Amino acid sequence: MSLSGLHLDSHRLSGPLPMWRAGVDAHQWLAAARTVAAGGGRLLALWGVDRGRPGLPALAVCAAYAVREGLYWLDLPLGEGTRYPDLAPVFPFAARMQRAAADLLGLVAEGAEDRRPWLRHGAWPEDYHPLRQGAADQTVAPLPLQDYPFVRVEGDGVHEIAVGPVHAGTIEPGHFRFSVVGEKVLRLEERLGYTHRGVEQRFMGLPVLEGQRLAGRVCGDSTVAFAWAYCMAAEGALEVDVPARAQWLRALLLERERVANHLSDLGALGNDAALGFGLAQFSRLREDWLRLSGALFGHRLTMDALVPGGVAVDLDAAACRQLRQQCDAVEPEVRTLAGIYESHAGLQDRFATAGIVTPALAAQLGLTGLAARASGRTTDLRCDQPWAPYDGLRVVPAERQAGDVAARAAVRFHEVFESLRLIRELCAGLPAGAARADIGSARRGGAGAGRVEGWRGEVFVALEVAADGGVVRCHLHDPSWQNWPVLEHAIIGNIVPDFPLINKSFNLSYAGHDL
Repeated sequence: MSLSGLHLDSHRLSGPLPMWRAGVDAHQWLAAARTVAAGGGRLLALWGVDRGRPGLPALAVCAAYAVREGLYWLDLPLGEGTRYPDLAPVFPFAARMQRAAADLLGLVAEGAEDRRPWLRHGAWPEDYHPLRQGAADQTVAPLPLQDYPFVRVEGDGVHEIAVGPVHAGTIEPGHFRFSVVGEKVLRLEERLGYTHRGVEQRFMGLPVLEGQRLAGRVCGDSTVAFAWAYCMAAEGALEVDVPARAQWLRALLLERERVANHLSDLGALGNDAALGFGLAQFSRLREDWLRLSGALFGHRLTMDALVPGGVAVDLDAAACRQLRQQCDAVEPEVRTLAGIYESHAGLQDRFATAGIVTPALAAQLGLTGLAARASGRTTDLRCDQPWAPYDGLRVVPAERQAGDVAARAAVRFHEVFESLRLIRELCAGLPAGAARADIGSARRGGAGAGRVEGWRGEVFVALEVAADGGVVRCHLHDPSWQNWPVLEHAIIGNIVPDFPLINKSFNLSYAGHDL
C-alpha cells in the first residue's frame, strides 16, 4: 500500500531504510490513518512537539506509520492550538499515546473517550506541560495523591484484586486491577507511569552527538536497540554514511542482546510453571553470555558500544573466535532444554492455551514483535525491510499460530537458534575497514528517524536537530506501547494465578514505556 494517493508533499529522509516525512492538515491526518488501516499497515508511534520558544508555542502532533514500502512520518502543525483528530477509533492502542501527549504537551485528541491522565500521576499540575519550550526552567510542586478512576465491573460475585504498583520481586512498578469471579478474570486494567523519568525533556538541547548514551539507558534490556535506532536517526539528520564494518558489529551486538533476553525469559517462564531446573540452567547460560560481553565490549549489557557514525569497540580475530565458540557451546544446551520444555507434561499443561491472543485479535489490536509472531503475524523488520547487514543475511522469522504462552516460548527458542546462526555469520564475514566514521562537530540541523527490530519488537526513534546541533525533540518508542493493551485481553477467561506466567511470556517494558 502507499500514501501517495493522498497527494502528500513528502520528502525522503536520509538513512538505510525507506522513510518519508510529510506535513498534513487535519483532514489528511485522519484520512492517512484510515488508508493505512485499510491497507494492512500499522501505526508505529504518536507523539507531540513544541518547536516554538518560551511564550510562543509552535505545537504539532506527529504519527509514524509502517507500510509496505517503508515508514511515513506525518506532521500536523497546530500553531498555538492544542486539538487534533482522535485516531483511537482507527487504531485502538493510540489512546494511551494520545493521553501521554496530553500530559506532556497539552495536546488533546478531539472526541477521545478516555481523557484520564496517563503519565502525570499528580507529579505536576494539570496546566504544566514538561515538553513545552521553557518548561524545564519552571519550578512546580507535586500535587497530593489523586484517585485514578479505574473502570468498574458490576455483577453478582464480582470483586476486585489490586496488584502493585510495588511488587514482591525486583520488577519495575505497575498497577494491575483485576475484576474477577472466583479466580476467573473478567477484566484487567493496567496503570503504568509510576516512574516517569523526564527522559524526553532531558533530550531537549542535548548535543546530538551525545544523545546515544541517554537513548541506551531508556531500557536496560534494549540498550543496543535504542542506541542503534538513535544513531540511525542522528546519522540520517546529519547525512552521515556508516562504514560497513560498523554496521556488521552493530548487528552482532543486537543479536547478542536478543539471545541474552530470550535466555533470561525462558528460564523465568520455566520457574513460573514450577520448573526450577529451567531457571537454573538458563540463568547459568545467560550469565556466561553476559560475562563474555563484559570482557569483549566493556559492559555486560554492552551499553555505550554504539556511537553516531559507528561503534566504540572493535573486535579482532581472537574475539570473533571466542564469540563463535560460545555460540557452538550454547546451542546444543539450548536444544536439550527445548526438548525438555516441549516434552514436560506439567510445563505444557501450564503453557498450552494460557493467555491466548488469536491472529484476528492480534491484527485488530496492533500486536507487534515476538508476541505478534506467536499469533500468526510474521512482521520482522530484519526480513520485511532489511538494512545492512541484514539485507545479505536472509533472516528466517519465527511463526506460530496458537498465540498462547507455549507459542511465545516456541518463538523465543526459534529466535535464539536463529540469532546464534546470525552471530556466527557476522563473525565470519566481518568486513575490513574503519569501525567509525569521523562526524566532526555536527553543528547543523535536520530531522531523522531510526527503526530497529529489537528483541521485544520494533524500536523507533524520531529526532529533530537545531542548527547549532542541539536536540529540539527526540521521541523514543518501545513496542510495549502497542502490546500492553493486548495483555489486558490475553488474561481474560484465565485464572488469576496464571497472570504471572502470561505476563512473563510477553515480558513488556515498564521503563521503555515510562519516559
